[in-house]
Amino acid sequence: MTGAKMLDTTNQPTVDALATRYAAIVGAAYVSQDAAKRQLHSEDIWRRAAAPAIVVVAPATTEELCAVIAQAQKDGLTLAPRGAGASYTGAYLPEGRALSLDMSRLDKILAIDPAAMTVTVQGGCTWAALHAALKPHGLRTPFWGPMSGLVSTIGGGLSQLNAMFGAARYGTSSESVVGLAVVLADGQLLRTGAGLPGQPPFYRHYGPDLAGLFCGDGGVFGIKAEITLRLMRIPAQEDFCSFAFKSGRDLLLAMAEMSRAGIAAEMCAFDPGLAEVRMKRASLAEDFGTLRKVVAKEASLFKGLQSAAKIAMAGRDIMAPDDFSLHVIAEGRCAAAVAADIGQAKKIAAASNGREIENSIARLIRVTPFPPLNSILGPAGERWAPIHGIASLAAAPTVLAAVEAAFAEMKPALDAHNVTLGYLFTSLSTNALIIEPVFYWPEERYSVHESLIEKPHLARLPVLDANPEATAAVGTARNRIIKIFADLGCGFFQIGRTYPYRESRDAASIALLEAIKSQLDPAQTFNPGALGLGGRAA
Repeated sequence: MTGAKMLDTTNQPTVDALATRYAAIVGAAYVSQDAAKRQLHSEDIWRRAAAPAIVVVAPATTEELCAVIAQAQKDGLTLAPRGAGASYTGAYLPEGRALSLDMSRLDKILAIDPAAMTVTVQGGCTWAALHAALKPHGLRTPFWGPMSGLVSTIGGGLSQLNAMFGAARYGTSSESVVGLAVVLADGQLLRTGAGLPGQPPFYRHYGPDLAGLFCGDGGVFGIKAEITLRLMRIPAQEDFCSFAFKSGRDLLLAMAEMSRAGIAAEMCAFDPGLAEVRMKRASLAEDFGTLRKVVAKEASLFKGLQSAAKIAMAGRDIMAPDDFSLHVIAEGRCAAAVAADIGQAKKIAAASNGREIENSIARLIRVTPFPPLNSILGPAGERWAPIHGIASLAAAPTVLAAVEAAFAEMKPALDAHNVTLGYLFTSLSTNALIIEPVFYWPEERYSVHESLIEKPHLARLPVLDANPEATAAVGTARNRIIKIFADLGCGFFQIGRTYPYRESRDAASIALLEAIKSQLDPAQTFNPGALGLGGRAA
C-alpha cells in the first residue's frame, strides 16, 4: 500500500509487560489476560479468529481511550474494536498480535440538549439505554436502533451500519449523526460537525462531510469515542397493520410502493420459514410478559386490555403456513395523518394481492423493540447466521428471484446437513429494501452465544456437538448468495471481512480509501482486513 508504514514487530514486549502498561492507564481490573475472555473477544456469531487477542483492555473515558490507542501503536499491536460482539462477518475479530478494545465501559450518555435537539453519547452506549434516557424528555433519535439494541452499541452501529427502528422513514444509523469525536492511531482526537471547539456539534455539515468517513468504516479509520445524534419529538400517534402475501415478489412490490409513498416508520416482513422458527421459539411465558407491556403502553387501561385481548385471541395462527407476512408501523403528529398512512398501506397491499391479517406482530415489535438476543440460537439449539443484500426498490424482486433459484439448486446439499432457511425483509427510507436470508443448522455453540443469550433460555436449549461438515455447507451457500447479491449491484451493511466491498469500488475510490487509511492509520493497526483494507480479508 502506497505510503503505508510496516508495523514494527521487533523487540515486542511480553504480555505481562503489556498488561502492566495498560493497567496504568485504565486500572488493573480492566485489563485481562484470561484465556476465556480473550477467546470470547476473538469469535463472533459465525467464526473464530485464527488466534485470540493477546490482551483485552476496557477504557472508560475518551482520555483513556486515546492513551490506550497511542500505547498500542508504540507496542506494535493491532487493534480489534469490540462493541456487543454480535457480528457475523468477522467485523471485529483480531488479526496478528492484537489488543481487543472492549468498548463496554464507554457507555455513558454525556449530554442531552432538548433546546439544541442533540444528544451526545460515548461509543459503547447501547441503543436501548439511549432510548430509555430520552423517553422522559419526550424525545428520541430519528433512527433509534436495531432489534439487537438491548446490547448493540451506537459506535458499533455506526461502524457497521444497521437498520430497523425509524429506518423506513429516516434511513440507517449514520443518517441521524450530527458529529463525531474519533480517536486516530496516534491517539489524536478528530472532531466533526459545526460548533465551537470543545462543545458538542449542533449540525453535521460544515464543509466536506468528515463524519461520513467514519460511518460504515468498520473501525478501520478510527475509533468512535463520542457521538452526537440529532433528536426529534416522539410522535404523538402510532398505528399498525399487517398483511399476508402468497409470493415474495408480491410482498416486495408492496414494500417498494409503500417506501415510495413514505408512509411507514418501520416495515419488516418474514417468509414462511422464518415465521415458523419464530412460532417454535416463542413461549407462553414470554407471550404473557409481552401482553402486560401491551396493556401498559396504551393510553388507558381499557384500551390496553382491548389490544392485549385482540392479540391473545389472534394467537399465532394469524396467517397460512405458506404466507409471506408484512408488518407496517406508521407514526405521526396526529391521528388523522397516521390513519391516512395506514389506509394507503392497505390500498397498496391489496393492489399487490395482499390480504390484511391481525396486526399483532407489528404491535408487539413496537411494544418490545429490544428483545433479548435469544434468537442467535435456534429453538433446538441450532446455530444461526444471516447474510443480506441491500437492493434498490426496482431491483428487489429480481434479486430475490435469483437468490431463491440458487437456494433451490442447493437444497439437496443443505437438506443433507439439516440446514433450514428463512428470510427477513426490511426497508430503508424511500430508496432500498434489505433481503436477508437466515440459516439455521446443527452445530456447537460458541462462548459468544452463551454471553449474549439469557441464562434461563440457554439452559432450555440442547447442547449440540461440533458439525464442521454442516458449517462448511452453510459457508458454501453463504458465499454463493453473497456473490449473487454483488453481481446484481446490491450494497451491504456490516461489511467486516465477509462482503466484497473493495472489489465493488472503482480504481479512483480504492486509491482514495488507501490514502485515507495511510494518513489516519499509517502502521495499519486499526482492524486490519476489514473492508479489505490493511490486512487479510476472509
